[in-house]
Amino acid sequence: MKIVIIGAGKVGYQLVESLLNENHDITVIDNSQDVIDKLNDNFDVLAIKGNGVSSQLLVKSDCANADLLIAVTNSDEANIVSCITAKKLGTKSVIARVRNPEYVSELKFMQKNLDIEFIINPELATAQEIMRLLLNSYSSYTVDFAKGRVRIAKVQIDSHSSLAERQIKDIDLPESIIIAAISRNGRVIIPNGSDYIYPKDTLYVLGERISIDGFARTLGLPIAHDNDKARNVLIIGGGKTAFYLAKELEHAGVNVKIIEENLERCRELAEGLDNTLVLHGDGTDIELLKTENVEKMDAFVAATGFDEENLLLSLLAKQLGAKKVIAKVSRSSYTSVIETIGIDNAVSPKLITARDILRLIRGGKIVSMSLLIGGQAEVIEIMPQEGAPIINKPLKDVGISKGVMIGAIFRNGKIIIPKGDAIISSTDRVIVFTLESHIDKVNKLFNLKRGGVSIHERLNSSQEFGDAAPL
Repeated sequence: MKIVIIGAGKVGYQLVESLLNENHDITVIDNSQDVIDKLNDNFDVLAIKGNGVSSQLLVKSDCANADLLIAVTNSDEANIVSCITAKKLGTKSVIARVRNPEYVSELKFMQKNLDIEFIINPELATAQEIMRLLLNSYSSYTVDFAKGRVRIAKVQIDSHSSLAERQIKDIDLPESIIIAAISRNGRVIIPNGSDYIYPKDTLYVLGERISIDGFARTLGLPIAHDNDKARNVLIIGGGKTAFYLAKELEHAGVNVKIIEENLERCRELAEGLDNTLVLHGDGTDIELLKTENVEKMDAFVAATGFDEENLLLSLLAKQLGAKKVIAKVSRSSYTSVIETIGIDNAVSPKLITARDILRLIRGGKIVSMSLLIGGQAEVIEIMPQEGAPIINKPLKDVGISKGVMIGAIFRNGKIIIPKGDAIISSTDRVIVFTLESHIDKVNKLFNLKRGGVSIHERLNSSQEFGDAAPL
């Protein structure tokens, strides 16, 4: 697929990195020479310096023959204009990043009347992801697949864990559970039975939802009951993500406080929100946090514009007694730090945006997907295509790469944790855990053809997009 990306900031760079693993033909336009130099040094792409709004530059980038243009600059207006121009020049499909809350009510109008197939709002998507984490029953990260029947849970291992210093083959796991991945010192391992589990490892455990919950209890992980869901939430930072999140929480009947340092922004938040208490102050002030009873909060969300500040605040809130702590971070390099210092959850607008766009590009029979461990690994729910190499033969005979694990099969309402003699049919839903660098091998195994269906058609396919949970 020929893809043009306008803007190579955090999201654009992540997209380039992910899409090159699938052998797409990538052209990148950015107005910073430093960014262009970085792209040329690290990737095999055509990098062009200039303004993506320019029709002449879009013609130069061969936009007329592109299957897709993705506009993810820092300017909503530039993204919209670039997409409109690209469509006029002949680009088959376009995606625009639009972040301004004032445009939210106009998104459907823009899609319909400006011929923009998909509009992504990173802050809104991030707020929805935080909302999902606030409402789930774990303090740490989980995500569900197969209509809620399959769950992946993140498990931190310490020196007192019953799993520490043991080989996986010697651990008595329930039949409906597997250890899908191990994150160790920033490196991802797709394990087999001979791999050891060590203190400070982070396990990603996959299996039937009820069994995962039971397994978590045996390890002493706290699981809340429905009546323990978050009722009081404190948010530090009053940016767009905080605004969208407060709106969502208000609708859910949750008591919300926002602490924001900028007085003018406090006034804007107070005018735009109905039942949220907006406080003018420094969220890093320990005395202020104590005054606002952070220890009584069901959840604490650090959503300032600075990763380091969010990490520090989250640690502080955890020490002061907040039950569940979530930090907004952008840098993938912080992933290994987050997993070892005791922060319950971290959300990355960059990864959330990249996930949504990647799912559209891949099309095929992908029902849902999630990027994990700083984008180094993916979990994908796939419906195999007819003629795929993986169907109608035992898995042991398929030749699956070490960086790919078939985690679960959803068939006729039942969950199967497959072994080597398991056979996948074309009517199954399959949960696959893979390293990002192996995604093209997954595409070949499941015969996921790119480019055969337009993004517009995919967006209107309820089969592909109807029941995927926000990840």
